[in-house]
Amino acid sequence: MSNKKSNVLAIGIMFFLFAMISFVTGLQNPMGVIVKTQFGATNAMSQLGNLANFIAYAFMGLPAGFILKKYGYKITALAAVAVGFIGVFVSFISGVVELFPVYLIGAFISGFSMCMLNTVVNPMLNTLGGGGNKGNQLIQLGGSLNSLAATIVPVFVGYLMGDVASARISDANPALFIAMAIFALAFVIIFFSAIPEPELEAAKAAPAKESEGVVASVKGALSHNNLLFGIIAIFVYVGVEVGIPNIANLYMTSGAEHGGLGIATGTAGTIVGLYWLLMLCGRLVGGALGGKISSKHMMTGVSSVAILLVILGIFIPESAVISLGALADGAVVPVKILCFVLCGLCTSVMWGSIFNLAVEGLGKYTSIASGVFMVMVCGGGILPYFQGLLADVTSFVSSYWLIVVALGYMLCYTLFLSKPTPEEE
Repeated sequence: MSNKKSNVLAIGIMFFLFAMISFVTGLQNPMGVIVKTQFGATNAMSQLGNLANFIAYAFMGLPAGFILKKYGYKITALAAVAVGFIGVFVSFISGVVELFPVYLIGAFISGFSMCMLNTVVNPMLNTLGGGGNKGNQLIQLGGSLNSLAATIVPVFVGYLMGDVASARISDANPALFIAMAIFALAFVIIFFSAIPEPELEAAKAAPAKESEGVVASVKGALSHNNLLFGIIAIFVYVGVEVGIPNIANLYMTSGAEHGGLGIATGTAGTIVGLYWLLMLCGRLVGGALGGKISSKHMMTGVSSVAILLVILGIFIPESAVISLGALADGAVVPVKILCFVLCGLCTSVMWGSIFNLAVEGLGKYTSIASGVFMVMVCGGGILPYFQGLLADVTSFVSSYWLIVVALGYMLCYTLFLSKPTPEEE
């Protein structure tokens, strides 16, 4: 009974951390609109904060995996929360000094924290769920809170910045203060909580066994083809998840002279928030059905539908519009935007499904695999940056062909490349 209560508390803490990851990461979406105005950035440059946030994963992914392996979930989570507070504080300072490089430094430091938290949360929930469909189900349910936080951020900051023509980083201060308060509260909660450490306990139970070095551990993990191709899938997935709403936000808030729609920032933020709200709905459904539907079947379905939605969004003319009524103050938006937004239902369950497929059968390499996974999350900064470049040289809509290609790879991974490597005798 005590063990069950401990597990419930641990699951609750992991869910809380899932929300924190999304809140801080999601700040880079509306911040892209702000820096484009404040510093005269191009579409590609407006994604540099997002790139800095995600490129930190490339530097911290493996170290985070080894920190987790050596010190366990609790110490890794505490360190991540402390680093996160510092990162958000630097972002606040960038609004005071009004320097773009300081803003990028703050985003980069925050990325270290998000990487470490992701390294803790995903394997912990997968372990507490016992792996397989149940492990995927817990990740999907945790992802629901992740989506809830992501829904709030663009709407909140969109209304804080007001007129896009005069937007400044300091306008987002209330959101930054909330983020710092969340980190401070999380540190206290985690510090006084008992979190199960199954891998540390297993290591103590077999002290005579010589541990593998860094290179050997990574090599052993990557010998599993489902992980090798899975980390590529997670690279393109995070780029898709972030790129769809980020570029849509720029498309909506840019003036007609820049190829945009000239929609008010508050309204655009609400529409982007709808994307994340749909991710929340999708994850709730995914969490409810995750124990019955395999990750492979789930990924096959959502990848196929997402490809169809994006292609429809590319070809439907801007003249085809729809009113959102009370949802966005009666705003009228092109149907193509709603096609992109509806992709949130599809991307909602992709993270947990890919992670579940990629770590199947890894055993002792699971924690290292989680670190390798985090390295590839940098795709969330790299793909949107290149999508921004495409938008600069072609158009906002044409840039979505990059999303189609990325979704195509994920479908191929699910159908042909995700079969676990047989264990050696």
